[in-house]
Amino acid sequence: MNAMSTDTFTTASSSQDALVRFSQVKKSYDGIHYVVKDLNLDVAKGEFLTMLGPSGSGKTTTLMMLGGFERPTLGHILLNGNPVERLPPEKRNIGFVFQNYALFPHMTVAENVAFPLRYRGIKGTAAREKVARALGRVGLEALGDRRPAQLSGGQQQRVALARALVFEPSLVLMDEPLGALDKQLRERMQIEIKQLQTSLGITMVYVTHDQSEALTMSDRIAVFHDGRIQQLADPKTLYNAPENRFVAGFIGENNTMNCTLVGREKGLAVVRMADGTVLKAADAPLTGGSAALSLSVRPENIRLAGNDLPPAQNLFSGQVTDMFFLGDHMRLSVAAFGGQIVTARIPVAQVQGIAVGGTVHLACLPSDCRLLEG
Repeated sequence: MNAMSTDTFTTASSSQDALVRFSQVKKSYDGIHYVVKDLNLDVAKGEFLTMLGPSGSGKTTTLMMLGGFERPTLGHILLNGNPVERLPPEKRNIGFVFQNYALFPHMTVAENVAFPLRYRGIKGTAAREKVARALGRVGLEALGDRRPAQLSGGQQQRVALARALVFEPSLVLMDEPLGALDKQLRERMQIEIKQLQTSLGITMVYVTHDQSEALTMSDRIAVFHDGRIQQLADPKTLYNAPENRFVAGFIGENNTMNCTLVGREKGLAVVRMADGTVLKAADAPLTGGSAALSLSVRPENIRLAGNDLPPAQNLFSGQVTDMFFLGDHMRLSVAAFGGQIVTARIPVAQVQGIAVGGTVHLACLPSDCRLLEG
């Protein structure tokens, strides 16, 4: 799958399980240029789906349309089978968590969490019980009387999450909620949010530009680029089997090298590199929509060539241009295939005798190589 087709839905299981459905959705702000193009997407009940992509790719606009803060120019958005594109946010029974948390500084933690209950007519003992339960879920049951300014960034994020959960919505939307946290706290919150989502069985749609965050938390990831979903898959499939050059380059570090398809052999694609080297790759159906082909291989799947390698390896050589020590491995930059820079991650214990300027012989399995269009 490259860009999503305009006549199919991308589902996690079956349409009966879909909580959210985007049907032929387009969004334009000027009536000419579309920032979201022909979006067809199902989100299953209980799923953690992440919309991942660079700035301007359409992911946040898609989330805002789902939340009711933007209206689609064309198409329909269904929640539990009912069209909601004309409903205001407060009528959609959706919880929201944003990057800036949007906490009221003059209110206590408990008052902030209780705020959504006002619109639903929930007061008194019932409201207090719901607030206590929501704060307990995020580990802040003892901090209800504090104000946001008295909390750390991580605690403020938990308050925002509790407020999104307090009225027990069927869907929670999260827009870059961890972007303001430091790396260590962000990684811890990723795990906590995923564990909470799994334990409660709620549906979450999460927007981020952070690929590691998406890989850690998601059941499925929709990679956006230029207003379209380029690929939708579980994290392992997305990482190991990217379907076009954009996805391969955006998800993790990857080598993407120009090549020419010269044939197929025993279920493998046979390609010729720029310098004439012939390699093999896992075969993939090609749409024919692009004349440019690339060979993709992850740096961790490239190793030093030697006598202990199994048969049917791809073998190639190049000149080392850079070496970087990264703890348990060395990151080698190698000029190969007529000048293409190839990155390899080699265990430190194996790099004795290798130096910048020297020649190195490398290998990779055809099954670790992907043939891509674009």
